[in-house]
Amino acid sequence: MDKHQKHKVVMQKQKAKVDARIEEASTERGVALLLTGDGKGKSSSCFGMVMRALGYEQKVGIVQFIKGEQLSGEEIYVRRHCPQVDFYQMATGFTWDTQDRTADIEAAERAWEYVESMLTDASYDLVILDELTYMLAYQYLDEYKVLQAIVNRPVSQSVVVSGRGGGSALRDIMDTVSEVKDIKHAFKSGIKARKGVDF
Repeated sequence: MDKHQKHKVVMQKQKAKVDARIEEASTERGVALLLTGDGKGKSSSCFGMVMRALGYEQKVGIVQFIKGEQLSGEEIYVRRHCPQVDFYQMATGFTWDTQDRTADIEAAERAWEYVESMLTDASYDLVILDELTYMLAYQYLDEYKVLQAIVNRPVSQSVVVSGRGGGSALRDIMDTVSEVKDIKHAFKSGIKARKGVDF
């Protein structure tokens, strides 16, 4: 058997496995995804899913924790070109910049009010909770309340949570957990964050 025939045999087996898995996946419902890890690309992945959902004319809600002090390309794009997307930012910047726990907690709780309204509204197909994990890690939000809201959201609604950490309880309730690993980062070599790539 030559290499082309071998390749065909291997691909036929692979296709059979994939087809079988697709056949087994019979449950139709929204999914909960956690994008975590110390690498770059978690928020970028979130906004990739926003574009995907908008391609199908789905209703999208985005709440960004931490971010909002510095303008970002995704914020500019969504505000200019996606008026149908409900977009809210906690707008305090990074917690190490504010250095005010009380104000950060109040801002997180205000942001969570927007989240709760989205997670109880079945008209939202996709809800993005960017950097939510920090709110749990710093105990700015009640973990039990957050987890219950995610678990009890409308059946057809998908939710994506991003950020480092978040704890094992959050991981346990998610359908998909992906870890973005930091292997090498330009910033560690003294290269400035790049507009359009990093923000």
